[in-house]
Amino acid sequence: MNDDGEKAARRAGVTVRCVGGIAVDGDGRMLMIRRGRAPSAGLWSVPGGRVEPGESDEAAVVRELREETGLEVSVGRLVGTVERPGPGVVYEIHDFEVTVEGGTLRAGDDAAEARWVTPSELRVLPTAPGLLDAFTAWGLI
Repeated sequence: MNDDGEKAARRAGVTVRCVGGIAVDGDGRMLMIRRGRAPSAGLWSVPGGRVEPGESDEAAVVRELREETGLEVSVGRLVGTVERPGPGVVYEIHDFEVTVEGGTLRAGDDAAEARWVTPSELRVLPTAPGLLDAFTAWGLI
């Protein structure tokens, strides 16, 4: 969305609440997905998605991680929040620390691929807009 479209979406009050789950394994690798659909189709990002009506952020994180990665997680602290423009909306994304408790890693739902990546690998992957800036600001990479 261009700046005018983002401003129009903000004026209209169209905000979509979303969540993401930031998992880091014992080797310091981060769990990432390559998005299969818009927004940011084909780019790497944190697994996550929209919070459904009546759903808590924590429940949404657990559901989204299961759907996109096949992994069961427990949800920890809020790491940070970002806003990203979308077509006619602004996505307000709340990213939480998660711990993998079980499951088998596989891409599912709208994730085209799921894998663990090192911080150096992450820096060279094509990532969703603002991801590396947010991770840097939050002290993750």
